[in-house]
Amino acid sequence: MTLSEENYLKAIYHLEQLSGSGVSTNALAEEMQTKASSATDMVKKLADKQMLIHVPYQGATLSDAGRSHAVKVIRKHRLWETFLVEKLNFKWDEVHDVAEQLEHIKSEKLIDELDRFLEFPKYDPHGDPIPDKNGKFNTIEKITLTQALENKSYRCIGVKDDSSQFLKYLDSNQIGLGTSFEVVHKEPFDQSVKIKLKDKELVVSQSVAKNLFLETL
Repeated sequence: MTLSEENYLKAIYHLEQLSGSGVSTNALAEEMQTKASSATDMVKKLADKQMLIHVPYQGATLSDAGRSHAVKVIRKHRLWETFLVEKLNFKWDEVHDVAEQLEHIKSEKLIDELDRFLEFPKYDPHGDPIPDKNGKFNTIEKITLTQALENKSYRCIGVKDDSSQFLKYLDSNQIGLGTSFEVVHKEPFDQSVKIKLKDKELVVSQSVAKNLFLETL
């Protein structure tokens, strides 16, 4: 598989998880930031390689082989992110682009030894589950801050948006994995949320709230 083909498989996997159904060419083109014609050509190529199934007007879905390959790429990406943060002192907002390059390394032995070296981590620095070598994900009950209840306490266990801009925003407000806080008030007008972090209160927008994953304390 080429680098481009692997990126498309990963994108289709991600979009399938969001929609629960077939992925349209337009949605795929938007995700990959390319032309619809380019996405169409790649869908045909991956279908020819039996990596996906494409049904006109219903979209593309990954085959078992395609899903397996996509999960392997995701595993490599999340292990490299973990390595960069834990062993090379990268910040969580600095690792995505580097891991995008490292995830295409083919050596399975290298990745298995990396997993062993890191003592088989279950989650990456953004709280996303790392699949094991058999493609199995560890699952955890979680909600977003938009679903949280007033006067209840929660712990941040992940982010939906792992862009550098969003992660820097969280850092500037002292919010990271493991941060605990109380939900003070949810504003019906604009769905903003006031939270209490140790000795300060902070109002976060709806766009922030929907991208924070929490567990109940």
